[in-house]
Amino acid sequence: MFELFSDGPAYEYPQLINVTYSFLWAFLLSSLIAITHRLTFTGDYYPKNLFQSFILGALVTALIMMAIGDSLARGLGVFGAMAIIRFRTRIDDPRDVLFLFAALSTGLAIGVFGYTISFTGTILFCAVAFLLHYSPFRSVLHQQRLHFTLSNSNQLSAALLIIDNYCPGYRQLSAQVNKENKIRYQFGVSVRKGMTSTKLIDELGEVEGIELIRLSINEIVTN
Repeated sequence: MFELFSDGPAYEYPQLINVTYSFLWAFLLSSLIAITHRLTFTGDYYPKNLFQSFILGALVTALIMMAIGDSLARGLGVFGAMAIIRFRTRIDDPRDVLFLFAALSTGLAIGVFGYTISFTGTILFCAVAFLLHYSPFRSVLHQQRLHFTLSNSNQLSAALLIIDNYCPGYRQLSAQVNKENKIRYQFGVSVRKGMTSTKLIDELGEVEGIELIRLSINEIVTN
């Protein structure tokens, strides 16, 4: 009888069944993690490539762990080959890194046939993620960068009133004085739903002494 959570490799069954069963669980559990990340995402633009990375990363990790098995030589060979690959993708939000690590851990547990560990860990992880999302400790991701220059720092309060009206949360990232003794500000912002960044820029442009306004997206979004 093929048990639902049969921890440990079931060598009495054909290898194809074991691999298919493991890949199915890796896909389902990593999809649950990816959906949880999507539902608890607080940024303005959701990176679709990140959603795919959760699922594909879990499948690749499960594949690697099943290929290694209990062989130390194969493990050293695989990780030695993977060391050649350079991952240079920048992830700004530590929360995304944790979700990616959770998906990879799920694939790792599946790859060593630890179905109970993987299933229980995924359910608890997603439940805690939802709990924190609806708690006062909810995080807001500022994916846009607002830059502007002020000739008079006394006008900063007027600019902040406009930013506060358009953005549910914002954070000052830097303030630099240029050669003309003007202050260049940078804020991390997230525009409210129903409001447009164009109106934000237009209202800021009406503030006396403000110039060189620029609003940029902090990461590349793929369609």
